[in-house]
Amino acid sequence: MKKAAPKLTYRRILLKLSGEVLRDSTGGECLSNAILADMAAQIKAVRKLGVQVGVVIGGGNIFRGLKGQDRGFGRADGDTMGMLATMINSLALQSVLEATGVPAKTLAARFMPTTAELFTHRRAIELLEEGVVVIIGGGTGAPFFTTDSAAALRAAEIHADVLLKATKVDGIYTADPMKDPTATKFDRLTYSDALARRLKVMDSTAFSLCMDNQIPILVFDFFKRGELLRVVQGRKVGTLVSF
Repeated sequence: MKKAAPKLTYRRILLKLSGEVLRDSTGGECLSNAILADMAAQIKAVRKLGVQVGVVIGGGNIFRGLKGQDRGFGRADGDTMGMLATMINSLALQSVLEATGVPAKTLAARFMPTTAELFTHRRAIELLEEGVVVIIGGGTGAPFFTTDSAAALRAAEIHADVLLKATKVDGIYTADPMKDPTATKFDRLTYSDALARRLKVMDSTAFSLCMDNQIPILVFDFFKRGELLRVVQGRKVGTLVSF
């Protein structure tokens, strides 16, 4: 007898990946082949179930706009450099996905015709409906915004069912569990609670954008094997932020 297809809670997701986790901690390279391959494998697995996947990835493994200020760059220039870093990561992920047989396309927030097609929400949705993994690089295309804010904005534009914030911990805690052993995990939070508590897992602009557009946010441990699959199937995973 043919196995029934698993039920999906989320059919179109916006996955927010940290650029910093791409760094190869052993060799010191800004891009780890092993981590990129793991990201691609997890995305491939959920796509196989019919999930439409949009991705926004940070650039902290290469350059962070805020750190540019400490080095004498203006914030606008530093953020522009950071946007370019996200493009490098986006193209790297696209390449690895394609190597595993997954159709993927990077869309850019800024005009760079020899590198990537310009992002429009209509084009992104068209590609998603064709089964292409859409990676949106370049942040919002404007300085003074984080890639978390970019992820919230793109989630709204592509009508994502959920914004998935991939981290190295299994949800949102009262404090950093890596530093504070007394930190306790939230299973669920409202947007208002998240904003009032000034939780640092995402910035306030990202939380507000999701609240205004009624997009739930799910924070989970991306590096726990099979966790992304459990997320899209609606299993009890991570911390859910909603109304």
